[in-house]
Amino acid sequence: MNRNDHDEHLIETVFRNGTITVVGVVLSFSLGFLTQWASNPVPWKITDLPTLFLISIGIAFQLRSLALLLKTESLKKSVYERASRYFLIGIVITGSGVFVAIVIDSVRLLSERYPWIW
Repeated sequence: MNRNDHDEHLIETVFRNGTITVVGVVLSFSLGFLTQWASNPVPWKITDLPTLFLISIGIAFQLRSLALLLKTESLKKSVYERASRYFLIGIVITGSGVFVAIVIDSVRLLSERYPWIW
């Protein structure tokens, strides 16, 4: 260990453990949404690919965050902050995927109901 390792600020273990819990819960919701969406009996179309891509990338960021937080090194403030950034990026990307899914489904419904608009 070099001197910088000893000088680095540490976060409280309890605080990190709470963050791990939050990341785990949100990650399980994200995976649950993807599972439910994938098992929907409505056939997939090519327009579903952006949603699948965004949600999958968001989940990958959330998984990376959890992997970082599970290491003892995550007690270092810099590692903890990096894991938190990955988590927030993952949340935004996953949320964007859900939003895109809603928009695509809305457009599909509107085009079926009001074909003269499109």
